[in-house]
Amino acid sequence: MYSSPSEDATKSLTLNKTVFLGSAIISILLIIWTIMFPDYSETLLSAGMAWVSESFGWYYMLVVAAYSIFALFVGFSKYGDIKLGQDHEKAQFPFLAWAAMLFSAGIGIDLLFFGASEPLMHYLTPHTGLEPGSEAAMREALSQTFLHWGLHGWGIYALIGMALAYFAYRKNMPLALRSPLTPIFGERLVKGWLGDGIDTFGVVCTLMGIATSLGIGVLQANAGLTHVFGIESSKMVQSLIILGVVAAAAISAMTGVERGVRRLSEFNMLSSILLLIAILVMGNTVYLLNTFTQSIGQYFQTIVFKTFDVYAYDGSAGADWKSGWTIFFWAWWVAWAPFVGLFIARISRGRTLREFVFGVMFIPLGFIFAWFSIFGNSAIDLVANGATELGEIAINDAAMGMFALFEYFPFSDVLSFAGVVIGLIFFVTSADSGALVLANLSSRGMTNDTDAPVWLRLFWAAATGLITLGLLFAGGFASLQSVSVIAGLPFSLILVLYMMSMWKSLKEEGNKRKASTLGTANVLDSGKSWKARLQRIVSFPGHAQVERFLQNTVMPAMTEVEKELKAGGLNTSLDIRNLDNISESIDAGKGQDEGQIDGVKLRVGHGDEDDFVYEVNLIKAERPNFTLNTSTKHAEFYYRAEVFLSDGSQEYDLVGYTKEQVLVDILHQYECHLQYLHLER
Repeated sequence: MYSSPSEDATKSLTLNKTVFLGSAIISILLIIWTIMFPDYSETLLSAGMAWVSESFGWYYMLVVAAYSIFALFVGFSKYGDIKLGQDHEKAQFPFLAWAAMLFSAGIGIDLLFFGASEPLMHYLTPHTGLEPGSEAAMREALSQTFLHWGLHGWGIYALIGMALAYFAYRKNMPLALRSPLTPIFGERLVKGWLGDGIDTFGVVCTLMGIATSLGIGVLQANAGLTHVFGIESSKMVQSLIILGVVAAAAISAMTGVERGVRRLSEFNMLSSILLLIAILVMGNTVYLLNTFTQSIGQYFQTIVFKTFDVYAYDGSAGADWKSGWTIFFWAWWVAWAPFVGLFIARISRGRTLREFVFGVMFIPLGFIFAWFSIFGNSAIDLVANGATELGEIAINDAAMGMFALFEYFPFSDVLSFAGVVIGLIFFVTSADSGALVLANLSSRGMTNDTDAPVWLRLFWAAATGLITLGLLFAGGFASLQSVSVIAGLPFSLILVLYMMSMWKSLKEEGNKRKASTLGTANVLDSGKSWKARLQRIVSFPGHAQVERFLQNTVMPAMTEVEKELKAGGLNTSLDIRNLDNISESIDAGKGQDEGQIDGVKLRVGHGDEDDFVYEVNLIKAERPNFTLNTSTKHAEFYYRAEVFLSDGSQEYDLVGYTKEQVLVDILHQYECHLQYLHLER
């Protein structure tokens, strides 16, 4: 018996106890330690973060550059048109919905927290060699901010996202951190202790990152409520915010990506754009447009130098500044990569590698340019013209920076209220997408088209809320943030392995394409059967006709090939699928007398090398406007016997072929597969 993929996945999906218990124990011990010994843990972890930055700063600068360069290379290369899925698949989500989810998952609450504050910090407390508040510092502020939020960070997300999506949807592996390492370590290790260890590490990193992000979100939300409604900042208020957000996130997580996360993300994107336009229109519009343009130009003009600038000649002051800013951001992006990469991969099925790379790296980049330029340059312009209090607030209380900026605009209460609402929705989006990723990572038997059960998503949503509450009362957010940054160092090595694995697999794709060009005679006789060929081209048969063709022509041809290959010692199987999605394996020489055939699949095993798959499925398709068969001129659809290989549909129809012609086509595709294996060897 054969079940559909979703049914199979549901039946086999279980809790991965090793990953679940391992990550839970590590996280609980770490959090208890930070809560019981807050001062000691913060001192120790801060020293560890400083050591990582001082000793491996050069490494972070090089490896982050390598991630972005590799991702762009894949996008520009001949491999860019490879689908993250089978060749015939379409994108799972419309472009705008996909862009909105990229935007919400990858940026989130940090936009509101740092939008005005970071450019002001670079303006008022710049790196060595620049005078605070000077024109040079003003020019440098946005360029440095763009560096921290621009192509480098999104290149990290593009690399991990493409690797996860490629091996899940192209190679039919679980959507898990372990899958891209299969070409390097082999299936046995990746399915065993090594894979469990990597997924456990990913769960811990994701949990710590989400908890610290929720901590930032709590501060931002409470600052907004204080500013708009006069609600004083307190642990009680912040606890209520966390509980409310986690409850909303749990409801959203129950509805899944297609409804909950997607709709919240679309709301986030639209409302953020409206807020941005309001600041642009009500502010010094011409100045903001000029500085927006110039800041982008300066970013790209200096990007190569800044990419590799480790302040080697600026002494300890330069090293401290680099550690507190650029290296911190690079480690922070890497630490967030498991969470964001898995989520981006989850929503990107059916897109090409080129669409994926340029979408992930450049769609959010355009919004980041606009957001930081308009908010940052508005704040800098105000401070440069006497609004010194705004600068002091941004430096001393970054969460209040955006709301302090709104005070200098008309309808400040409306803007502040909008900021609170957007922040809370961002907050919910991070929590529900995080719960989904954590649940998927801690499940066993995952396929690339399923999500973990609802109860497990609810568990992780509640767990992140409880952890955030515990750290809120213990004041352990700084320690946990240091843990995330330190954890980024070993995970950066995993990303290097991802690059190697992707390159190996893409070369295999190239060999497969090269092998597919192997010449063969046309399977259709161009002589006496030209009328039959013409009739086949312009005919649009019904369901029963194609089903008879599968039963009487395709299956006997496959049976003969299977019998011959099996006699030669090859491991072959022949499966049929009926209209009730039931599949049976049939022996060579035996036909299928009962049931309605919906598809036939021939599989030839080659040991550790890729199997050969030749599958013919009954496919419903829209009928073109032309036809020579008047009996079907009013039919809206027709049916095809479409050929599928391991990469998906080959977009051609066998209906009208003779048994001999089907045999020739099978042998042609098998010969191409053997040529591919030869090139791989």
